[in-house]
Amino acid sequence: MYLNTHRFIFQILLFGSLLTPAYGDSLYDAGNRSQLFVDQFIVRESENVAHTLHPARKHPENPVVRADKPWEGWRLEIYGNVLFDHEEKIFKMWYLGEERDGFPYYGLHYATSQDGVNWEKPLIGTIESEKYPEHNLVGHQILLASVMKDNDDPNPDHRYKMICWLQKDHGYHTMVSPDGLNWTKHSKEPLCRSGDVITGYYDEQRKQYVAFPKIGHMIMGHNRRVFWLITSKDFETWSEPKLVIVPDEKDDASSLARIEEVRPILDVPDDPELMRTEFYGIGAYPAESCTLAFVWMFTINNKARYGNQEGPGELQLAVSRDLENWERPFRVPCVPRGDIGEWDCGFFCSQSRALRVGDEVWLYYTGSNYTHGTPCLYREEGTGRHTEYTGAVGLAIWDHDRFASLDASSESGHVTTIPMTFTGDYLELNARTAGGGSVIVEILDPAGRPLETPLKSKRFSGDDLRHRIEFEDGADLSGIKGEPVSLRFHMKDSELFAFAFRDN
Repeated sequence: MYLNTHRFIFQILLFGSLLTPAYGDSLYDAGNRSQLFVDQFIVRESENVAHTLHPARKHPENPVVRADKPWEGWRLEIYGNVLFDHEEKIFKMWYLGEERDGFPYYGLHYATSQDGVNWEKPLIGTIESEKYPEHNLVGHQILLASVMKDNDDPNPDHRYKMICWLQKDHGYHTMVSPDGLNWTKHSKEPLCRSGDVITGYYDEQRKQYVAFPKIGHMIMGHNRRVFWLITSKDFETWSEPKLVIVPDEKDDASSLARIEEVRPILDVPDDPELMRTEFYGIGAYPAESCTLAFVWMFTINNKARYGNQEGPGELQLAVSRDLENWERPFRVPCVPRGDIGEWDCGFFCSQSRALRVGDEVWLYYTGSNYTHGTPCLYREEGTGRHTEYTGAVGLAIWDHDRFASLDASSESGHVTTIPMTFTGDYLELNARTAGGGSVIVEILDPAGRPLETPLKSKRFSGDDLRHRIEFEDGADLSGIKGEPVSLRFHMKDSELFAFAFRDN
């Protein structure tokens, strides 16, 4: 009797004379989207549960793209993007090389792959060179080429779109191309005031273009590399920059730990007055219920011998629900650093947008065996170019939505969510158990009390990206669809990565 009355009251509150909702944005709508546990936004209360980062696994054939053509120079950087062309059924990569004799400025290169691992460099270069009549350069003085393919644009000359930094203009611009090979400057003015790094992508859920420009800003006594947000609905008009991701005291306090990891390859000793953390760039991955960022962390230990600053890089994970407010629950690498001497032990950057490939998420990243101030970056003679030092492109992989988990040991634990509504027909789990471990889901009222007609799932054991929950006594979700509820996960020897209410 209590629950029926309670439910009726909620219906009155929610629908208010059956005309307008009373909750507005205060009640979370889970819809039919996968709810990740990268942050703990949807966790109201937990007991005996740990929050664990799951770093990517590196592809065993890494690096998958090396500087093996004379016109590529001594190193490569992704400094661009990879997409899968569903029409041509191939992967396409735009990346950066450095061979100043044939191409006085940085060159934008193009490669293709059938499987995303074995890459070809077709000789379709569109940039003239006396030294190299044939090559795979499709751009000159174009850095950080965030390339997108847009089949909805009625203008075939705008089929490919790019957000980038133009070296000649020293500014952030957009470009367009009919084929991804022949590029024309599109923007008439810079997108915003400029640093020298920008990444961007098209956000299908928000139906807008999103870009993260680097614009220096005074943070805790230092003018630092930090990142701002600009957006556009039409690729023409862009919003004013809004500061969204900055380092904090914890980042600075952890600087020495990151520096000590690479001490053997640093070129200058530490200066405690200059030691700090800055952000060098951002890769993104729009998940269903949140957006993930792969932040290019730069830890400064001192000035470099040839100007700029010295220090290592790494990739860390951030998460946001609105692109403006970001959390970084884990301050350690989400892509493991290579051991000293390996190809990816020094500095890191990533493609502008990670890819969903089947039941995996792929992130192409640059690794190097040098740090930011190593002399090989500033002069050629006697610095180890072509012999000791190089940069290449690797592939980091996560299973779908398995970036972080809530974990319970053999002593058991539980997690209760915030109140939410949903639109799906059934509940699925992305979870893994060990030994005799299990996950049991209980549907509760918004206060965390059992429903009048209990909804408790059968025990799940195993390893499944999308296990469809079955409830005891053959019950289903039809009676509570659209009503405020909370979920309690009873866990033992298990990892819970995500859940979703799905449509039949």
